[in-house]
Amino acid sequence: MPLCVTENGCAADDYVGPDGVVNDLERVSYLHRHLDAAARAIRDGANLSGYFVWSLLDNFEWAWGYQRRFGIVFVDFGTQRRIPKASARFYADVARANAVPPVAAP
Repeated sequence: MPLCVTENGCAADDYVGPDGVVNDLERVSYLHRHLDAAARAIRDGANLSGYFVWSLLDNFEWAWGYQRRFGIVFVDFGTQRRIPKASARFYADVARANAVPPVAAP
């Protein structure tokens, strides 16, 4: 039976740095670990047909409200400006390569 991972992600205290970039390295690490586990499961014979990150955009979440952020795209709630986070670039690299690239050590 095919399996599909949906809504996999983590809450974090993301912010826009002085350089205008959102370096959500905690989420990049989280996604890397989970995508690497998914790739190992496929190599071991699991019929994993899909993986969807939660969430594309920061939004209101029932448990945290607007305090924690879940998306791979930062949303300035006051202006609605969107800024792709480091995790968005990482996830795009995974999709483009159809492989989990190594993550640079901190």
